[in-house]
Amino acid sequence: MRILSLSLIVLISVLFSGCGKMLYRAADKAFQKGLQDQPYDAVIVPGFPHNGQKWDMVLQMRIHWAHYLYTKGYTKNIIFSGSAVATPYVESKVMATYAEALGITREHIFTEEKAEHSTENVYYSYRLAKELGFSKIALATDPIQNSYMRKFIKRFELPIGLMPTVIDTLKVLNLYEPKINAEPSIREGFVKLSDRENFFQRFKGTMGKYIIWHEEDLKKKKHRRKFKDRMIPASSESKNLKSVQ
Repeated sequence: MRILSLSLIVLISVLFSGCGKMLYRAADKAFQKGLQDQPYDAVIVPGFPHNGQKWDMVLQMRIHWAHYLYTKGYTKNIIFSGSAVATPYVESKVMATYAEALGITREHIFTEEKAEHSTENVYYSYRLAKELGFSKIALATDPIQNSYMRKFIKRFELPIGLMPTVIDTLKVLNLYEPKINAEPSIREGFVKLSDRENFFQRFKGTMGKYIIWHEEDLKKKKHRRKFKDRMIPASSESKNLKSVQ
């Protein structure tokens, strides 16, 4: 009988206690709904810091869940997102290396390496997916992050489905950690985010205040007005496209 790691047991216990149970049920419901639209062209998997030694329980959950979705045929590709935020390791690159070691074909793995906040993980990966020609996209993350990213997606009416982790399914998977070489993922000259932004600045980032939007993605006028100083006008995108052609 396989024994779960202590950290994962702790996380599972949190999910099954108090409001955790609500998050678990909400994630399961969202997953069942998301299944109706599979297979997806790609799922977005937000990053999490790597300490250079063993992977954290959140990394364990997100990477194995991405592997599960891929092997079941629920998604054709995986987009891992995340810059070097808390450690020198570029999160998306480390996760991609782990995913390949688990057996996901490298040509079906993509990395978004700019995002430093969870809302940026979602939006910048969405933009990358569009650039790659993917149209059916979903977010695949743990129930806790799924709960507030769902609100972000709904607020801005982004065409992104939800395929959050189902804990009952996760518990029967073989959650082993493959051996990888994470050294190529180190970013030179790294300065951690907490040394560049104070708590309130980081909170604003989590709320999406620093996102550089594309006008076409801001459906409501109030959003276009609010983010006009952090928005790429549709006219500029058209000019750039013509210059490339």
